[in-house]
Amino acid sequence: MITNFFIPELNNYGVQELWFQQDGATCHTARATIDLLKDTFGDRLISRFGPVNWPPRSCNLTPLDYFLWGYVKLLVYADKPQTLDHLEDNIRRVIANIRPQMLKK
Repeated sequence: MITNFFIPELNNYGVQELWFQQDGATCHTARATIDLLKDTFGDRLISRFGPVNWPPRSCNLTPLDYFLWGYVKLLVYADKPQTLDHLEDNIRRVIANIRPQMLKK
């Protein structure tokens, strides 16, 4: 997912100097994953075993966990996508429709 979708999408949008944050879940911190993320984001990686350690239960860094991801997941899976293409289309549509006002809140 990271190699085949996420990084190419970042490149398509010309995103540079982006910080990447993930929690310290074991499934997110495999050596190969951390190495790939370090290669991609350099010192702008906030993660367990990354250059910037993820501070657990930090209210300043985890508002996405409390609202946005739940909101996105609810809309992405609303029509029960049955194929990867359908799921990807839903993700793109939902993310594209998030208004800046929502993110400011």
